[in-house]
Amino acid sequence: MNGVANESGRGESESLSITADVRAAMAELAVREYPLEACGLMAGSPGSNEIVRFFACRNVDQSARVYTLDPGDHLRAERSAEDEGLEIRGVMHSHTHTEAYPSPTDVAAAPDPDWHYLIVTLKRETPEMRTFRIRQGHIAEIDLCAL
Repeated sequence: MNGVANESGRGESESLSITADVRAAMAELAVREYPLEACGLMAGSPGSNEIVRFFACRNVDQSARVYTLDPGDHLRAERSAEDEGLEIRGVMHSHTHTEAYPSPTDVAAAPDPDWHYLIVTLKRETPEMRTFRIRQGHIAEIDLCAL
């Protein structure tokens, strides 16, 4: 497991658990939107590290290199999650030709230090996923588990 420093400075293990349905939905969206970057929001119970819902969003940039969530889709996802007793816990996007690792653009655009940043890479035949925390420009990979 990867260590993440807590407020006391000691390392503590962190992971993100995602249902099979959500994993499949994210991978399918990435493949469907190729060659453009796909994006969406992940939701789970407030404060949890368990993702049980995925909201696909349009990439208003229509780009193979960058993404911006459609503001209307983002708002609808926030409202739907709240109606279901969930909260947005992170964002997913795809990298069409590079590894599943945050780019400098991803780091600069990371809006919430408590969010999980999941990247699906399509660099190989089978989509691969990795997830990260991005806090004050620092990237920490988080273990990804099945739920």
